[in-house]
Amino acid sequence: MRTLRATLLHGLLATGAVLTLLPLLWMVAASFMPTGEATTFPPRLLPTQMTGEHYAVLFTRLNLARYAINSTLIATSVTLISLLFNSMAGYAFAKLRFRGREPLFRVLLGALVIPAQVSMLPLFLLLKELGLINTYWGVLIPGMASIFGIFLMRQYALSIPDALLDAARVDGAGEFRIFWALVVPACRPILVTLAMFTFMGTWNDFLWPLIVLTDDRMYTLPVAIANLLGEHVQDTEQMMAGAVLTVLPVIALFVILQRYYLRGIMAGALKE
Repeated sequence: MRTLRATLLHGLLATGAVLTLLPLLWMVAASFMPTGEATTFPPRLLPTQMTGEHYAVLFTRLNLARYAINSTLIATSVTLISLLFNSMAGYAFAKLRFRGREPLFRVLLGALVIPAQVSMLPLFLLLKELGLINTYWGVLIPGMASIFGIFLMRQYALSIPDALLDAARVDGAGEFRIFWALVVPACRPILVTLAMFTFMGTWNDFLWPLIVLTDDRMYTLPVAIANLLGEHVQDTEQMMAGAVLTVLPVIALFVILQRYYLRGIMAGALKE
């Protein structure tokens, strides 16, 4: 009975995995199909003749390399800056005693239920007054810190023993030295997890760069791919090639960091 139950469970998991991966696999296959083959009926799962012309067009005529550089610059910068700010704020809420700490933290948690779209208009007007519209800084600033990132870091930092921090203070270490030498190494798994969340969210973000950027030379990949849809409405294979190039860096990042990512998820990222 136990063997049958395990077989059924693994069968269901395998079926779910196949159904999840099927659209991704078709996207890759369609990107190598000749123009028009992806929209034939019945739909084809594999190309009759593989061609790389769609990728060549993306990097030559459409200059997708520039958009990839823009996305890499923005996503990497936002990730590094947010890791610093979120980890420092999370450590402060977890281990430092200051007046109004708990009420302020409850206000931050309450703000989690506010949709991001609600704040876009006032944020846009603020950046306009600062002269940051159509600049990289206009895209970077909103992602430099997040309530979710502060919450995640705070919950993980709570697991660091107070005795360890007190011993460092007795030895004469300042708060920044304690943070950099003790807290950051102890929080490495959750830092990697937060880095992946932040990088993927920034890399895939479409709406905010579309609102802030007006110069097409500064577009990120999602915005550029959306414009590609307007220019090549019938060229499904071209769109699939652009989509493949968009998701490849995210998949590669996950494969490289999956060990730390899973450790951060399983090691009590949300423990009190």
